[in-house]
Amino acid sequence: MVSSEEWHDLGEVAELSKRPLQQIEVAGKKIALVFKDGQFSAISGVCNHVGGPLGDGCLEGDYVVCPWHYYKFHWKTGEGEPGFEEDRVPTFPVKTENGRVLLSLNRLTTRNHKFHEPMHLARKPERAPGPLRVAGISTTAMDLKYPRPSTSEMLLESSLKHAKFLGFDTHLVKLRELNFRHCEGFYSKSSHACIWPCSITQLDPNDQLDQVYEDLVHWADIILIATPIRWGSASALYFKMVERLNCIQNQITIHNNQLICNKVAGFIITGGQDNVQAVAGSMMGFFSELGFHLPPFPFIAHSLGWSMENMEHNVRYVQQSKVLVDATKDLVNRCATLSHSLIAANAPGTLQNRAGRKAFNTRDHEDDPNLNSQI
Repeated sequence: MVSSEEWHDLGEVAELSKRPLQQIEVAGKKIALVFKDGQFSAISGVCNHVGGPLGDGCLEGDYVVCPWHYYKFHWKTGEGEPGFEEDRVPTFPVKTENGRVLLSLNRLTTRNHKFHEPMHLARKPERAPGPLRVAGISTTAMDLKYPRPSTSEMLLESSLKHAKFLGFDTHLVKLRELNFRHCEGFYSKSSHACIWPCSITQLDPNDQLDQVYEDLVHWADIILIATPIRWGSASALYFKMVERLNCIQNQITIHNNQLICNKVAGFIITGGQDNVQAVAGSMMGFFSELGFHLPPFPFIAHSLGWSMENMEHNVRYVQQSKVLVDATKDLVNRCATLSHSLIAANAPGTLQNRAGRKAFNTRDHEDDPNLNSQI
């Protein structure tokens, strides 16, 4: 029996019953208060996963859904959804008296974390011995059933052919062949909601961007990104991928955890219109922020220009151009020279002093030291 002095007055029943779910704080403890089927219940407002605010989520049937990564807990028992009942958040006594809602912090049940094997991407990045490894990523979108020529992909394949000739291991990823979701802006919910490995990849077994994460973080020494120019920008598929790579950069901002160390990036850009330098600048800026090194002259490009836009002629030109093929070889050579130097030097991975806005670690600016406190 809970004594009267242990009950906390939350407010009027009439007011609190207007919302099916709300996050409240009682004596410094975060509580998810639920009103369903004419009655109140209270579970911990801190998700088992990474501390998301359960009370700011939504009620889906009998389950409170965390707003960060959609983990579910029963509104009365605090147990996880079917198959995950062992993952449980605490529940608390709640009652109504004289039109008031009262809650006790004497837990009815305890928190329980079921052990989950970490995802394979979560392992520490360590380079395995062997020849240089070159990953090519084509960002050209097209119909898989009725493919068309892609000049950027042609040159990417040429560069990987040269890398293989040099004795390097190669891997080609065509983004259009992968089923992967758009970034869902977890960082916009909270900096701590953007995690590594990407929460989408962890939660959705059908999401195939794990292949790109594996290449960039763990396998490749050199990455070559190829894109067409689309209205003065890189392809839509490129940006779809880049948004999902933000979780890698956010590890630096949030945790000072630099996942990309001593790796090299090069770029291949083609288009019927000009705007090569703007596209290259955007790509170089982003991949530098991930931690990649750039060789001298880190991109090759081809464009006939605005007044010469003729795609049929453009494709034939690239197919027959020895100059462009030689340029792909030179790009691989420059990337390989830098990569060999970085591997030989075995330089420390994490940079201690970063320039720019991203140098500010979010943890230095937290107002709430108990952001992830649990009860």
